Amino acid sequence: MSQPAPIIEVAHLDKFYGDFHALKDINLTVHQGEKMVICGPSGSGKSTLIRCFNGLEWHNSGTLVVDGTEVHEDAKEMGRLRQEVGMVFQQFNLFPHLTVLENLTIGPTKVRKQSAKQAEETARNYLERVHIPDQADKYPSQLSGGQQQRVAIARSLCMESRVLLFDEPTSALDPEMINEVLDVMVELARSGMTMVVVTHEMGFARKVADTMVFMEAGEIVEISPPEQFFTNPSSERCRMFLDQILEH
Repeated sequence: MSQPAPIIEVAHLDKFYGDFHALKDINLTVHQGEKMVICGPSGSGKSTLIRCFNGLEWHNSGTLVVDGTEVHEDAKEMGRLRQEVGMVFQQFNLFPHLTVLENLTIGPTKVRKQSAKQAEETARNYLERVHIPDQADKYPSQLSGGQQQRVAIARSLCMESRVLLFDEPTSALDPEMINEVLDVMVELARSGMTMVVVTHEMGFARKVADTMVFMEAGEIVEISPPEQFFTNPSSERCRMFLDQILEH
């Protein structure tokens, strides 16, 4: 079988904040339908990297091509690109003054110019998919953290994004709410969605990842299939990280 087409291609990418070299010569390819999990210690550049994928951060050198479009500050197609690449953040970033349903329909109606009827139908479909159809008329403050994060996932799905980026989506949640979000993400992964996930949840990674990426100090140290990554990592630094994180 031939490999699916690349949807994100990164070559020799560098990112600076002043004198601080945040990303160093990053080379990475994400293929359509691939589930990639990026892990590593705090401050290793994981979140910065995926924020570059949809133009929330701009790289300083190298090339980044997403869905056939080169990403840079002057790219005319960044609006379209952000529709194709959805992002789920640590904090849920929901509009507090809008109901769940309104949070889900505002993007499709304003940006994708869908009719209100079509947007509502899509929103209710995705609320069903993330297992909270009965929360449509509530406001975010009336929901638990786990429910709010599932609304945030549904919101990205409503935009019919081709790629979903997750930036530590469970790190702001109470422990008992983590699994309800991870379960939804596992279902999404099994449906064939292209996903790039920054997380410390190694059980989730083992379950769904096609590719594991380990970063440290702004560099990619290791890229490997999960079986190799968890049983026989090639770098000593990765082995130490896993020993530490899997103990907890």
